[in-house]
Amino acid sequence: MRGATPETVREARESGDPLPGTNGFAGHLDGALARDVLGRQPIFGTPDDWGFSPSDVDAADPTPVPAGHVRDDDGDRRVWSLPDPPVATDDAAAIDALRAAIDNSLTGLDGEGLAVAFSGGVDSALVARGAPDAPCYVVGFPDAHDVAAARAAAETMDRDLRVVELTHEDLERAVPEVVAATGRTNAMDVCIALPLYLVAERAAADGFDRLALGQGADELFGGYAKVVEPAADDRVDATTVRGATREVIESLPDQLERDVLALRAAGVEPATPLLADGVVEAALPLPDHLLATPDERKVALRRAASEWLPPSLVETDKKAVQYGSLVSRELDRLARQAGFKRRMDDHLGQYIRSLA
Repeated sequence: MRGATPETVREARESGDPLPGTNGFAGHLDGALARDVLGRQPIFGTPDDWGFSPSDVDAADPTPVPAGHVRDDDGDRRVWSLPDPPVATDDAAAIDALRAAIDNSLTGLDGEGLAVAFSGGVDSALVARGAPDAPCYVVGFPDAHDVAAARAAAETMDRDLRVVELTHEDLERAVPEVVAATGRTNAMDVCIALPLYLVAERAAADGFDRLALGQGADELFGGYAKVVEPAADDRVDATTVRGATREVIESLPDQLERDVLALRAAGVEPATPLLADGVVEAALPLPDHLLATPDERKVALRRAASEWLPPSLVETDKKAVQYGSLVSRELDRLARQAGFKRRMDDHLGQYIRSLA
């Protein structure tokens, strides 16, 4: 069992408690496979032939256990569902609860073998606060937004920053490695996984075996543009900010499977303190106006962080990693240079498959 003791998972299975105080778990338990409610630990195969990545499984088609499910010889059975608590009505109490949950999750994060993936935004700055002795790594092309933002933030926090400066050759080499690790060839998944893989690869080469990331913050706290005015955005079905945020949270298992597989293939184990059960539990009751407004996203997270971080970091907007690192732009450039023009259907996906 990864991420929790068998006793903890057994008790959670018997009680149906979806957030039993872990950072996610998966493994073999009493003749069955189990995966936590947010899918923070992926697991594949059958109770007789299983592993933590598809390559661990001998079966021709190793399928992932769905998040929140137990898989036994009779198939998949949902055991855990994400809670749907009442909306918090006391803003100050909700933010205090969130701040306490984050502080608790960050306690003990630091330690030997840990590095921090750092983009200069509030998410990674919070994680870096919990690991004051760990070096910070940023990945991107020389003129990338994330590189400039990370340099400024690292100077503000007086942190050791190591820049993983990318080249086209890095992308061409890493694409087939990411595809092999994740089993995915669609352009969006590969563009997201590439910078994670490359920064993790450098951290592993420097001797680190854990990489702390701010994953989950955008999903839990209203970080996406599509949740701001959901009734007018066809990318979500919900008509409220809280409902749209819930939709985004429910997309986490698929995203985390991709990211965890890429990071492990690069040689590190991810540490995601902002996805700890306590933080999730504090995030779920947040009302619309503490998630996202037309003027601000991740409202509650920023207010919680303001106790620890300077305003310049609390207020900083962050680009998605594939854009902030310029990986998406430069992979598209390589595709067009190779003859995969934008007028072609799925030109970037075709290029990725040609490399894989």
